Amino acid sequence: MTFTKTSQKFGQWADSRANTVFGLGFSSEQQLTKFAEKFQEVREAAKLARDKSQEKIETSSNHSQVSSVNGTDDEKASHVGPADTHLKSENDKLKIALTQSAANVKKWEMELQTLRESNARLTTALQESAASVEQWKRQFSICRDENDRLRNKIDELEEQCGEITREKERNTQLKRRIEELESELQEKETELKDLRKQSEIIPQLVSECEYVSEKLEAAERDNQNLEEKVRSLKTDIEESKYRQRHLKVEVKSFLEVLDGKIDDLHDFRRGLSKLAADN
Repeated sequence: MTFTKTSQKFGQWADSRANTVFGLGFSSEQQLTKFAEKFQEVREAAKLARDKSQEKIETSSNHSQVSSVNGTDDEKASHVGPADTHLKSENDKLKIALTQSAANVKKWEMELQTLRESNARLTTALQESAASVEQWKRQFSICRDENDRLRNKIDELEEQCGEITREKERNTQLKRRIEELESELQEKETELKDLRKQSEIIPQLVSECEYVSEKLEAAERDNQNLEEKVRSLKTDIEESKYRQRHLKVEVKSFLEVLDGKIDDLHDFRRGLSKLAADN
């Protein structure tokens, strides 16, 4: 039998005589490697023991045939006595080896039975695990569908919550608008009351308006008179400005003449001073 690693933590071997495949799982890859090495050692040791037993059995049978052919003669028997003793010792050794081999075979059969039972348990566990995996897959699929349904339900609830929130906001706005309208209605009612009170004094106001109209007409007449006076004053101002400009021109010409006279006077004074200095 040959042990084969089928994965990092699982190996198997086949028994062609029993037409059975055995598998064994390990908790780590190191344990799998150690088991494979030990399996190979036991396999080689069993093969070596089987080969040695076969050789010893063949040697013993050959010696037995030679002894049976030549054993009738006493002289020959005296000559082959040491060889017969050697064959007996060899036969004893072979018996011991066969006993040990049989013990080893029983041990290996027990270990093989243990491995078979372990393989059966592993197969059962694997089948149960596969069934559990399928069940978990179904449960996962059911949970996923349920999760999707819950998510859709949550989305619908969030949308409904959004609608409720928007409806609350609209209600709040409507309440504020109603309050504003009520406040405006109260103001209008107050204004209406004021207008009603004012309507009671309308005749008095009409008479006051007529009196004010007469005053306004008198004021307009006074205003017209004042406008005529303003126009006459503007005419007088224009004439005064014209006279001022004419006077400014005359004063400027006079100043120019005066400057000339002053210059002549200075020249005359310098001449007198020169004459006085000469005398």
